[in-house]
Amino acid sequence: MFNKTIDRSGTNALKLERYKEYKEAIPAWVADMDFESPKCVIEALEERVKHGIFGYTSTDDDTKNAIVNFIKRYHGWSFDKDSLVFTSGVVASLNIACKMLKPNESVITTTPIYPYFLSAPENMDRKVRAVAMREIEGRWSIDFDEFERNIDADCKLFLLCNPYNPGGTVFTKDELLKIGEIALKHDLIICLDEIHAELVLNKNAKHIPIASLSPQIADKTITLMAPSKTFNIAGLQSSFAVIENAKLRARFEKSMGHINGGVNLLALTATKAAYEGGDEWLREVKEYLAENLQIVKEFVKNCPPLRLLDMDATYLAWIDCRALNTNAWQLFLKGGVVLNDGKSFGGGGDGFVRLNFAMPRVVLKEVLARMEKAVRLCTN
Repeated sequence: MFNKTIDRSGTNALKLERYKEYKEAIPAWVADMDFESPKCVIEALEERVKHGIFGYTSTDDDTKNAIVNFIKRYHGWSFDKDSLVFTSGVVASLNIACKMLKPNESVITTTPIYPYFLSAPENMDRKVRAVAMREIEGRWSIDFDEFERNIDADCKLFLLCNPYNPGGTVFTKDELLKIGEIALKHDLIICLDEIHAELVLNKNAKHIPIASLSPQIADKTITLMAPSKTFNIAGLQSSFAVIENAKLRARFEKSMGHINGGVNLLALTATKAAYEGGDEWLREVKEYLAENLQIVKEFVKNCPPLRLLDMDATYLAWIDCRALNTNAWQLFLKGGVVLNDGKSFGGGGDGFVRLNFAMPRVVLKEVLARMEKAVRLCTN
């Protein structure tokens, strides 16, 4: 199923359109998969389209229950369906969370990180302080002492990714408890992007929603989740926040106002279908991605200038190219591969590239062959 190569040209795919002047380059950057979505999703959308009317649509209890049941099934986290707030995407939700703050209040986050974590506070004229992630025992980790030293009296919101993007770290229970402890001590709201929660590829790692750890932590937490990465339906713009604290949820909804239009009817259709019927597809795609990750690891191992720390989750390899002493993104672009430039991920990202390996294996092997050739030409 996942070995099938699908031509995405002519579909306005961002992955192709952004760099369309590089016609011979293979796009391996933006975080969507080059795989067909689950059959149950496609069939549900076809059936809904046949109805022929696409009017204003409300969120229904069946969809809410499908979400609640899926998260309980996969993560052991139970919450009331009334805790759900639907949005058009995690990026929108980050901006909504930052807008909640008073003008003199600020945001703290870590870097390198998904670029919208840095732009969302700026969009809302809120200051953002970024604390560098550290390489600790072969994985990207938070230096908690350094992090806590950077919290000042005006800091009221902590933006974080788990699983971490980039780098693929899945934070342990002890790490999450430490995050919760710091947040409670300094009266921080935790806004946690858990959009890659179901894409844990390391069998020794387990995703734990931070809000599931204690009622006290849940009271301070906005958890952002979506079926978009899990089931490859990012273009449908389906997302939701889980906010168990009613007062915090009301603040988020007030901040959202009428700027965010919620989830469209086809997104709701796909979300319900994916969460109810996508389990087998998800199991199979994770197996395929785990095998692709091993191929990427072998590639890096055979190109000594490159490094790849341990990654637990996501289909986005964060490759350290600093030893090449050149602009790695440009190097690989000239070699026929479009990646994400690590520089856009903030402090500490310069010299890295992010590789999306959610693609048919024959295409991935061609991508890596081109990258290896580029490295050889650079180092010889």
